[in-house]
Amino acid sequence: MARPVTLITGQWADLPLEDLAKKTSQWGYDGLELGCWGDHFDVQKALEDDNYCQGRHDLLARYGLKVWAISNHLVGQAVCDNIDSRHEAVLPPYVWGDGDPEGVRQRAAEEMKNTARAAAKLGVSVVNGFTGSSIWHLLYSFPPNKPEMIDGGFQDFADRWNPIFDVFDEVGVKFGLEVHPTEIAFDIVTTERAMDAVNRREAFGLNYDPSHLGYQGVDYIDFIDRFADRIYHVHMKDVWWSSTPCPSGVFGGHLDFGDARRYWDFRSIGHGNIEFGEIIRALNRIEYDGPLSIEWEDSGMNRERGAEESCARIKAIDFELPAAAFDAVFGEE
Repeated sequence: MARPVTLITGQWADLPLEDLAKKTSQWGYDGLELGCWGDHFDVQKALEDDNYCQGRHDLLARYGLKVWAISNHLVGQAVCDNIDSRHEAVLPPYVWGDGDPEGVRQRAAEEMKNTARAAAKLGVSVVNGFTGSSIWHLLYSFPPNKPEMIDGGFQDFADRWNPIFDVFDEVGVKFGLEVHPTEIAFDIVTTERAMDAVNRREAFGLNYDPSHLGYQGVDYIDFIDRFADRIYHVHMKDVWWSSTPCPSGVFGGHLDFGDARRYWDFRSIGHGNIEFGEIIRALNRIEYDGPLSIEWEDSGMNRERGAEESCARIKAIDFELPAAAFDAVFGEE
């Protein structure tokens, strides 16, 4: 069961898709997880032009690549967020509009519905992304949070995303939330609560990424076992965290990624603390056979060197289950 190894294109949106496809093919990748920004996958073109999706497949096929999932993290973030000027920089102009916060949220919701429709036209069954959160700013409870404030945030998530999930159901596509700080779910406890908020409907699942869990102290292997039936896609990304006290802690001290004073930082595969061998064992236990999609982020390494090395490392450790117990031979006559 050699799983396909793909590269999410979001961090490479400065490159035309054809240039990136040529590079990733040379690096040994099996496919690309197309981000819905840059020129990699355009939701509106996919819906308006009947030849667009086939054109994406044809472009990838020229380099021996396939696509199993698309991602629309940037727009998904705006569905539940408290909108401010930061969002304008990451949203399409037609979603940002006049910047009125509620208008932005509603247009983002419509774009996520259209993303599901575009994914169905492309022939993929998973859209990965973020949900945003109206209560992230209440993470540290002082002044003390009232329980109804947190309850209201999860209800807001359900109210805004259930109509989106209705469209996902209609077109036979599933949504994979990348559990992540600033989202409605950022650890095991909040993931359980988010699942409950939408009555554990099948359209809502997970894009597993250990890098957002490890430095928080969340058991990223237990996460796989707990949500075995909801892991619709997997990101492979490494993260380093310090074994000794640092000038900043888990909240980051308002320091940019790559700052030596940080307690944690994203790293290229094999240069951080994540135990990828244990992740493969857990994915084997739950019989996950989808892509292993490398999300390359490392402020201290050339990205082309890192992407090529990461592909080779993941392919080297993606071992299969044995056909029989290792000691079964002793029972033979």
